[in-house]
Amino acid sequence: MPNFDKEYFNIGYLDTLSYRQTFIHRINPGIKLVVTLVFILIVVSFSKYEIHRLMPYFAFPVFLISAGEIPTGVILKKIFIVSPFVLFAGMFNPMLDTTIVYTISGVPVSGGWVSYVSIIIKFILTISSALLLIATTSFPGICSALEKLRVPKVFVMQLLFIYRYLFVLAEEAMRIVRARNMRAFGKHGRDIKTFINIIGTFLIRSIERSERIYHAICSRGFDGRIRLLRDIKFKFTDIIFALLSVSVFIILRMYDIAELIGDAVLKF
Repeated sequence: MPNFDKEYFNIGYLDTLSYRQTFIHRINPGIKLVVTLVFILIVVSFSKYEIHRLMPYFAFPVFLISAGEIPTGVILKKIFIVSPFVLFAGMFNPMLDTTIVYTISGVPVSGGWVSYVSIIIKFILTISSALLLIATTSFPGICSALEKLRVPKVFVMQLLFIYRYLFVLAEEAMRIVRARNMRAFGKHGRDIKTFINIIGTFLIRSIERSERIYHAICSRGFDGRIRLLRDIKFKFTDIIFALLSVSVFIILRMYDIAELIGDAVLKF
């Protein structure tokens, strides 16, 4: 049970971090959303063999972690949780692409291994930037930014409701699991029949809870708009942050900075 409770409260930990008052947190949510999308698009635009050109882009998540005072371990842990998916997705690359593209200290490296590492690096960069966006903006802030960027309101509200009521469903599941544990001794109550009954009870309670929530928000005058406690407006620092960030991303995309630095070092 303690582990279940811990994981439940960890679901919204990133959103809790978003209410800090740092320079990054005060940047307009729309600006941060656009900058993050540009970052992700540029990162995935590199070819599967350009590993060295991806390395300078780690400066962006490192900057967000430092400036936003985000615990590094939290981001790394969440990346690690979803990493098996990308590891499985590229595990066959070394077998499908056996062309030798590099030789490191006499050891031949095939294109499959290079592309596999490229997938992992892109995964770390994109997922970390998305997690840091939530950790420095909050999910309601991101949804508000999407609405201001003219994303269809129905889509935005669906995202907001899914995120908000994920915690409600987790709370219902926690109550059911606690009730089962208080009535179970040893292995009793842990068979497949009990599990099926728990799923059915959870479904019925979820439907009843959703109806109560719907009537509650309608009685409070919900009109489909996202309202935050404070109205965030564009500031001069927001524009500077966006211009500098996007400019650096584009420069790194156009020029091989790693190669230029290497040539400069060799000349000395």
